[in-house]
Amino acid sequence: MKARDLITEAVSGVGARPARTVLTIAGVVVGIGTLVTTLGVSATAGNQIAGRFDAVTATEITVRVPVPTGRNAPPAVSWSAPDNVARLNGVTAVAAWSRTPEGRDLPVRANAVRDPTRIVDRLLPVLGSTDTVPAATRSTLAAGRFFDAGHVCRRDRVAVLGPLAAEQLGLTRIDNQPAVFVDGKAYTVIGILGPPGRPDQPVPATAVILPWTAADDGLGLGPISTVAITTDLGGAQLIARQAPVALAPNDPSGLEVEAPPDPATLRNGVAGDVSGLLLILGLVSLIVAALGIANVTLVTVMERTAEIGLRRAMGARRHHIAVQFLLESTVIGLLGGIVGASAGILAVVAISVAQQWTPVVDGTLAATSPLVGALVGLVAGLYPAMRAARMQPVDALRGPA
Repeated sequence: MKARDLITEAVSGVGARPARTVLTIAGVVVGIGTLVTTLGVSATAGNQIAGRFDAVTATEITVRVPVPTGRNAPPAVSWSAPDNVARLNGVTAVAAWSRTPEGRDLPVRANAVRDPTRIVDRLLPVLGSTDTVPAATRSTLAAGRFFDAGHVCRRDRVAVLGPLAAEQLGLTRIDNQPAVFVDGKAYTVIGILGPPGRPDQPVPATAVILPWTAADDGLGLGPISTVAITTDLGGAQLIARQAPVALAPNDPSGLEVEAPPDPATLRNGVAGDVSGLLLILGLVSLIVAALGIANVTLVTVMERTAEIGLRRAMGARRHHIAVQFLLESTVIGLLGGIVGASAGILAVVAISVAQQWTPVVDGTLAATSPLVGALVGLVAGLYPAMRAARMQPVDALRGPA
């Protein structure tokens, strides 16, 4: 048998049983369509996820300031230094604070009456900060106001409570000008913060926040320990390099800077992780499609035993029979790949339009999907083709017509 005859017989075999052929092609359509859809949607969703990540978290920088080594040693960062950072191009907000050492929080209570039958003192962190904490930590005010530069300059004994600190102290309103007693010293509560918008700065939510001047006078909290910076999108990496110089020009290397990774790296990482996960799902779908083709082709071989015996009796060799069935399964896979790729692209576009996303489709994947379908059909047809080729002419002629 010549190659032309083999191709003609394969095409005729595909068209001889149209219902079974359509069902088999449908299996490949499901596999290829799922592969294209999952990868296309993953690329689109990954792009969307990375964009959201860039907009929210890639603009946050934290600078940790070391504690002075000696009792009379000058502070590593002065309280006027955050103003130098605020003047850097790309900085939207900057705040600095000192806090009580971890594990040595101060007793805080909401009234001056001591009841021996109740524990009214709460051990809470206390911050002495600049007046820009809400902007730098992306916090809102649940009640009242935050202290301003005037309170700081006048060394006013006022306080703002984080939401968790206010809950522990039982303070929910400030219209009656409540006071809190920090280590026995009274501070008027003028505001209560809402939940912080920066997950990397949980301390203000649990703390009593005082003007740094009042905190230094009454509690001796000392110099700056933390500087929180927010930047414009795309400026975090540059500001992270410039901030230590602006804060401590004499010894910038002594500061510890926590900056987000490069947004481009994060974007590629998120998109790659999602694509890898859904690629596995697509490959599983292809395996299911291959099993379907193999099953249907095997049934077809069993139903065409008489035909196989007749062809062997007329001189067809084993490899002719094997190639014929391989070509049939390959053609089925090729047709399924073409239809599946088209359906997958349409699905990606439809989902993107529904979600108001920008569709992202891999052109190389769409172009090679028919070849992938043909390969799946070829692999799936190996066992049925080998079984058909092993049939003896006499045994095959006894099979069902």
